[in-house]
Amino acid sequence: MLDDRAKLLLKALVERYIADGQPVGSRTLSKASGLDLSPATIRNVMADLEELGLIASPHTSAGRIPTTRGYRLFVDTMLTVDRTGLQAPALTPDQPQKVIASAANLLSSLSQFVGVVMAPKRASVFRHIEFLRLSERRLLVIIVSPEGDVQNRILFTETDYSQSQLIETSNYLNTHYAGMAIEQVRSRVQQELVSLQGEIATLMQAAVQVSSEAMANDHNEVVISGERNLLSVSDFSGDMGHLRRAFDLFEQKTQLMRLLDVSSQAEGVRIYIGGESQIVPMQELSVVSSPYEVDGQIVGTLGVIGPTRMPYDRMIQIVNITSRLVSNALSQSK
Repeated sequence: MLDDRAKLLLKALVERYIADGQPVGSRTLSKASGLDLSPATIRNVMADLEELGLIASPHTSAGRIPTTRGYRLFVDTMLTVDRTGLQAPALTPDQPQKVIASAANLLSSLSQFVGVVMAPKRASVFRHIEFLRLSERRLLVIIVSPEGDVQNRILFTETDYSQSQLIETSNYLNTHYAGMAIEQVRSRVQQELVSLQGEIATLMQAAVQVSSEAMANDHNEVVISGERNLLSVSDFSGDMGHLRRAFDLFEQKTQLMRLLDVSSQAEGVRIYIGGESQIVPMQELSVVSSPYEVDGQIVGTLGVIGPTRMPYDRMIQIVNITSRLVSNALSQSK
């Protein structure tokens, strides 16, 4: 447990390091903290903080920098955020894809780091489904969403279906299930299996599964903006290995989607520091994220990705206000 003096010194050290990126020595810390303490006393407190794993000494420098654990304690217990000090332009109500792209750009321009937005989750509903026989036990499934989006998927089956069977199955699905959510279709198909012919029942089950996967992949899009901003961040510009790992993360997107999906299950702003999420395992990166809503329902997540040495108070402001702007724009554009 830290006493008040140690907390003040840790807070001053983190703020100073975030501001200029240089290891903080005892003399600088004495001025930054405003405490009337001797350099020897400050060095003793810094030694205690280092023993607790809250700060560390890089290389042979006499100064100290915060560790991931030190940042976490700072963010959780010492950070104050001005909720009214940031102005941002409103997002124009439009198609969801355009709102999401604008939000990612806004996050990037305000933070000067990387903006990420997970597109709204939509109900997996199909307007029309069709099967086309490609070869023996190999089918093309064509799925059309209510918005007119078309998804094509290859389906391998144990049975070799004739084209007439495929037409019969697609007609049955379109007549009885068009406009319903995939989960509803799945439940109904399970209940009706007994009354359906065995071949058609099996094909319908396979079609529902491939439709669900296709629509899930289509809707869970992550929009990223401002990756090049990291090139001008001193924490990255001097280490091509760090930059390469970061760009690999943005290119693959899978880990980001998992992280944002986890964040959408929590209320308010979430902060992941230096890889502690285990989903984005990079000690050099932190993520500040928040869910956004449409008509009071959480439908997605957005955030800022940058170096662990980021001004967390400002990032929280940026993520908060962008979340509200996206929620308003999407609710109005319905």
